[in-house]
Formats: sequence, C-alpha cells, structure tokens
Amino acid sequence: MEQLQALGMKGIDIVICNLYDFQQAARTGKDVLEHIDIGGVALLRAAAKNHRHVAVLSSPEQYGRFVDEMEKGDGELTEQFLHELAVSAFELTASYDSLISSYLGGAERLGNELLLNARKKMNLRYGENPEQRAAVYRKATDGLSITDAKLHQGKELSYNNILDLSIALEIIMQFEAPCAVVIKHSNPVGVATAETLEEAMRLAYECDPVSAYGCVIGLNRELGEDVAQYLKEKFVEAIIAPSVSDGAMMEMKKRKNLRLLTLDMKEGQTNEIDVRRIVGGYLAQTNYIPPLDKGRLRTVTVTRPTQEQIESMLFAWKIVRYVWSNAIVIAKGNTTVGIGGGQTSRVEAVRLAVSKSLGRSNGAVLASDAFFPFRDGIDEAAKGGIAAIIQPGGSIRDSEVIQAADEHGIAMLFTGQRLFRH
Repeated sequence: MEQLQALGMKGIDIVICNLYDFQQAARTGKDVLEHIDIGGVALLRAAAKNHRHVAVLSSPEQYGRFVDEMEKGDGELTEQFLHELAVSAFELTASYDSLISSYLGGAERLGNELLLNARKKMNLRYGENPEQRAAVYRKATDGLSITDAKLHQGKELSYNNILDLSIALEIIMQFEAPCAVVIKHSNPVGVATAETLEEAMRLAYECDPVSAYGCVIGLNRELGEDVAQYLKEKFVEAIIAPSVSDGAMMEMKKRKNLRLLTLDMKEGQTNEIDVRRIVGGYLAQTNYIPPLDKGRLRTVTVTRPTQEQIESMLFAWKIVRYVWSNAIVIAKGNTTVGIGGGQTSRVEAVRLAVSKSLGRSNGAVLASDAFFPFRDGIDEAAKGGIAAIIQPGGSIRDSEVIQAADEHGIAMLFTGQRLFRH
C-alpha cells in the first residue's frame, strides 16, 4: 500500500479478464501454442487470491449477476459473492490448464495427475437415490456428448435416465442399419437391427418385454409415426433419436411424462478416459477397445459355423460388451432373444439368458464376454438348443470346453479378446 501511495496509484477493486480461446485454436489446429494464455491466468489467480478485496470476473456469464449484486449492495459486494467469484476463477484456470495438458498429452494419456475437464450443464434433482446430490457435466473438448441432446418434452432428466441414455447411444452407434435398443438399469435388455426402424423396434422390445417396463430406448434413425404407434401403450421413460417426424411428435405429446430427446449423431465418439471412484481414490482406464479382428477368429470345434451363424455371432459380440459381467447374449440373426448379465458365475448367466429367451434360444448363437471356466456353461447352452458360441477362449480348461461343444455338435469360435464390464 505504501508503494501504491508513493506511485500515486489507487488499489484495484475489479479484475475482468477473458482468456485466449485455446479450445477453438485446438479445434482448428492453427497457432495452437500461441493461444496458451499466460498473463490472463496470472491476473485471474492473483485477483482470486486477494478476493476479500478484489472482485474477479472470469466469464461474461457473471456480468449480469455482478451488476445485480452491486445494485443490491449500493456499490458493495458481499463476502460470499466475492468468494464465489474467486472459486469460479480458480476452477477456470484449473480447467484451462487441464485442456492444454490433455491436448498436448493426448486424450487417452494416463498421466501422473488425473485431470477431468468438464463444465456443468445443470444440477439434477438428485442422484441415483433422493439422498444423493447430483449434476451433469459436459466434457470441455469437442465430440459427441449425450449432454448436448435436446429435450423436447417430458419431465426433467434424472441421473439414472442420463446413464441409460448414454449406454443406448453407445450401442446404436455401433450399427449402420436401422437399430433400436432397449435399456434398463444401464443394461441392454433388447437390441435389433432390421430393414426398417419399426421392425427393429418391435424385435428389440419383444426380446424381453417384462424387463422393458419403464425402459429407455435408443434409435439411430428418425423416430417416425409407425414407431410412435407401436410404443403407444408401452411405459417408456425416455427415447433418444437423431430426429422426430411431425406425426410422431404429435403422438408423443399425448404422453406428457415421456422424455423425448434428439441428438445429432453424425459426430463420432472420441476416445477418452473412463474413471471410477474407489475408497480414497480413483481407477482410470482407456475406454477404447479395438474392433474385433475377423482374421483372429478361430474355429476350435469339429462343427464349423455357417456364414449366417458367424454374422449373428458378430452381432451378439457387439452387444455383449455393454452387458454387466458375467455376460451372455443369445441372438438369432441381428436380434437378441435372451440376455443374462450381472451374474457371479458364467453358468448362471447362461441359464438366465436361456430362460429369458422363452424357447427362442433353440438354433440361436451365444456370445460370452469372457472364457468359460468349466464345461457346465456349454452343457447349459446345449440344453437351450444353442447352435454356435463365440467366446474369448484362454481358460486352462479350454480343451474340456471344446470337447463339450463337440459332444453337443455346437460350433465354437475363439476371439482372443475379452469384454469384461464391471
């Protein structure tokens, strides 16, 4: 203060600073390093450090609230508001540095520091349960995001809705043909592709109509009036599609509680880091699993699968990745007919999938997310009439498992790739 007085200068009451748009530069790839702000970050941090005496505005979104607070306080700001502004400034500089390090290091880099760069889209009523607080955040980088979906009608989205919608989006983007997926509790309960979306929707829903009660539905084509009519009497929590026809929109408006969302799905998914909470820490892993190399497929049984069975197994293989382990998917053609997931033994997962198929497993194919540790899973599959199995292989009892398949006349493929989801 003595130095300020000696220089004839007044103290700084307000710092207003916007940083260089590094994200836009990274998007275009032009002069990226020149768009790393240095002085701006220093100004924001210095002002935020001294926030008891300095108001720091780090975003134009704060200007309106700032004016209101000044008017309410006759030119004075409350300590609480000054504190909020400081926290926002530090959040911004931390996010800014995270954006830079992610760009330079790569989105999938497992660095020494775990950096999550995302901006809050909105608060949610609560989390998985009413006692838990929750919010949804959008990643700062570009790319497909479920948070960009437009809600056309219905109640506000819940934490559980968003989880299910995200899984639905991931699955439908695996297919170019018209595809419908039914999700319940973050698990697919029915998936199908067909020549028309209406047929795919019907096949997917009828895979397990009991579990589909109160489901979330994902579609990779425009929601038309035919699909809307099919779903007319069914209890559905939410639907996401690239677009909705006028006729379908009119039909859906009759169901006020149904959440109807659209999202431009042209932009592909990006490879990122998956993060899970553990006690006192976090687990992180890359989310990218390479597409199955068909050249690595190995027929290990005397009975060889037909080309039709191979195509059906490849369809089931795409789905089993999204089922909680232990996971089994039974399919006929490009339609699931029985799904068993979240079981503590593989043989129980097989029994559950066969049971849910209601006899449709006869002549169908089966995909397993991990190897069969014993032959009992194959014996159960045979009871259900399974004709072909695709699985990673790699068990110390592979020979016994293969022998069981041969005894039952089941064709079996090994992929050499595991698809656990815990």
